[in-house]
Amino acid sequence: MANSEPSLRGKLQLGLQRGKNPLTLLEILNEAEAEFISREWIGFARPDQLPPAGDWLTWLMLGGRGAGKTRAGAEWVRGLALGIPPFADGPVERIALVGETFADVREVMIEGISGLLRVHETAEQPEWQPTRRRLVWRNGAVAQAFSAEDPEGLRGPQFAAAWSDELAKWRHAEATWDMLQFGLRLGTRPRQMVTTTPRPTPLLRRLIAASDTAITRATTRANRKNLAAGFIERVVGRYAGTRLGRQELEGELIEDRADALWQRAAIEAARIEAPPPLRRIVVAVDPPASERSGTCGIVAAGLDRDGIGHVIADATVAAVLPDRWAAAATRLYRRLDADALVAEINQGGDMVEAVLGQVDPGVPVTKVRATRGKWLRAEPVAALYARGRVRHAGTFPELEDELCDFGPDGLSSGRSPDRLDALVWAIAALMLGPDGEPRVRGV
Repeated sequence: MANSEPSLRGKLQLGLQRGKNPLTLLEILNEAEAEFISREWIGFARPDQLPPAGDWLTWLMLGGRGAGKTRAGAEWVRGLALGIPPFADGPVERIALVGETFADVREVMIEGISGLLRVHETAEQPEWQPTRRRLVWRNGAVAQAFSAEDPEGLRGPQFAAAWSDELAKWRHAEATWDMLQFGLRLGTRPRQMVTTTPRPTPLLRRLIAASDTAITRATTRANRKNLAAGFIERVVGRYAGTRLGRQELEGELIEDRADALWQRAAIEAARIEAPPPLRRIVVAVDPPASERSGTCGIVAAGLDRDGIGHVIADATVAAVLPDRWAAAATRLYRRLDADALVAEINQGGDMVEAVLGQVDPGVPVTKVRATRGKWLRAEPVAALYARGRVRHAGTFPELEDELCDFGPDGLSSGRSPDRLDALVWAIAALMLGPDGEPRVRGV
């Protein structure tokens, strides 16, 4: 087959330049070439798992759970590193692998069942050097692993290609993406692939709208032959048509939830760059039920002279030791020169006040206890938004995602709406009475 490779590469490249689907290119190959391709990924991959035609910078593959996104990403990187047409004209020597965490890069992108080590034949398999966080191929190509938890780790290295996995889940998505773009500067045509189940994050929306992004979409059903027996009927059947199902199984980007208390358009319409002078500021804390129960919601809001509420900060932190979230809350209180720190005590009782007092005894704590469900507590606050009485001074993507995904049954993911809870306590403390009615006339 070695003697046929120049001819094979030429035929594949010419076909792709003419806009042909890679699978239909088998028609123009001779018997030896077709036999070779039948063993390669291009011979049995679905069209949505193969690089789109055209002069794109970013190939964005949006797909549901189990749709074959990881396999597509791993095969693309393999094709680049080995210089296999139609993925590359020759070996691409420097490649970045970016995941939500280093553990995700290793356990999913590299060592996973559809990862890079699995898609190579034994003779061509790269060497995984975990201490250096890189894969090295015999031809000299190198793929380095990076975590979205450490954007600065991408400062310095440079690449000719990159594969980013589950971008919609990245904790520091904007900073990590920016650092990756600065490093994508080798070769004559640097390119990158993004594989992700979509979520309505600002970064993902921008990529979808970009003129140099090519998009392929995959559903969980499309990969049914590689999924456990009964999964489609049991899971897909259960969630079909729901917002969670459309996002996690169909790979759809859902901007708003129809039954949510908040809508993105209304929040955008009420957005301002900076708040006016505020006559009162509170920091609200929604402590986690335990050290392993998600996040600690920490949101600050203020009230101006006209009785308008302004959301001014979201300092929510991952669930950690009590002194850590208490430090984050009191630090925000001091930075904003706030008037009070409002803390829900349902989950921790007097412990919450005690922890805050130990961290900063000078911070006055206003204890609040939830006597109604989250939806009933949130409704009066959402009504203030609907009446134009609350502004967002800046952008708070993760908080706003929760607001626009909060329906009568909570968040579609089933997680606790910690940021939303903190916001509700902050606005309620500023603008609502004990009965949930507005304190300020006319609101």
